Amino acid sequence: MAGAPLKPMLAVTGELPTGPGWGYEFKWDGVRALAEVGGGAGLRMFARSGAEITAAYPEVAGLARQVDDVLLDGEMVVLGEDGVPSFTALAERMHVREKGRAARLAASMPATYMIFDLLRLRGADLARWSYVERRRALDSLGLGGPGWTVPPVFPDGAATWQAAGEHGLEGVVAKQLHSVYRPGVRSPDWVKVKLEVTADFVVGGWRPGVRRIGGLLVGVPTADGRLLFRGRVGGGIGTAAERALLTVLEPLRTDRPPFADPVPREDARGAVWVRPEVVVEVKYGQRTPDGRLRFPRLLRLRPDKTVEDVEDV
Repeated sequence: MAGAPLKPMLAVTGELPTGPGWGYEFKWDGVRALAEVGGGAGLRMFARSGAEITAAYPEVAGLARQVDDVLLDGEMVVLGEDGVPSFTALAERMHVREKGRAARLAASMPATYMIFDLLRLRGADLARWSYVERRRALDSLGLGGPGWTVPPVFPDGAATWQAAGEHGLEGVVAKQLHSVYRPGVRSPDWVKVKLEVTADFVVGGWRPGVRRIGGLLVGVPTADGRLLFRGRVGGGIGTAAERALLTVLEPLRTDRPPFADPVPREDARGAVWVRPEVVVEVKYGQRTPDGRLRFPRLLRLRPDKTVEDVEDV
């Protein structure tokens, strides 16, 4: 059976754009998902990697009864009791493929598909339509159900930013109203603005401390597959986080550091090196002139992202 129909368009990280010509959406703390309905296959969902994830989210199946022959783009989220997305809860669901377990999780921690783009409609390819035209077509479908919804787009960036903060959301995505959809491209036509200063980094090793992991040694990828060192992340590594990190890092042990330049001696002392394959999200204060993170703190593993998704911002 055919795989994902395309790779989703991605946003760059930046400052909140102002002025005419922009629409603003809330940034949801979830994972990207394309949904294809029709073609004799019912509903099929795909992750950003192209892997099919239909079985993980049975609560979205009813969308196929509401619309046919469409390709949708959006974000899967799990909302807590306070209505705020919980990535921790979503992490328990994103890799489930066994139908029985997926059904139980859908009942205990239901996910919601936040649909924000329409890329195909009744055989017509809408990718070359402008964002505002695609949104108008999406809104005209009247989509809404127990496991899916179409969040609004707003004209006022500052007000959207303030509302995101008041409701505990991750941030805002600004989109140029006349921009086309560029599959697989990280385009400045879409700008993501986070309420906290966070970024994704690749783990190149760890330093033992009082615990087995005293600090992660992280960097950003170079063109030759090595890493530029960005610092040692020691904060935020509790018992559960350490256990999860060791599960994915231990099989990646290697004898040689994956960093392009020598890691400072105070960071490299006693280090355990790993192949650069694991992505983490880190919160930090500022950066030093040479790109090192100040006051970094681990937020979470990002199993939904690959090294190719990490950008040096």
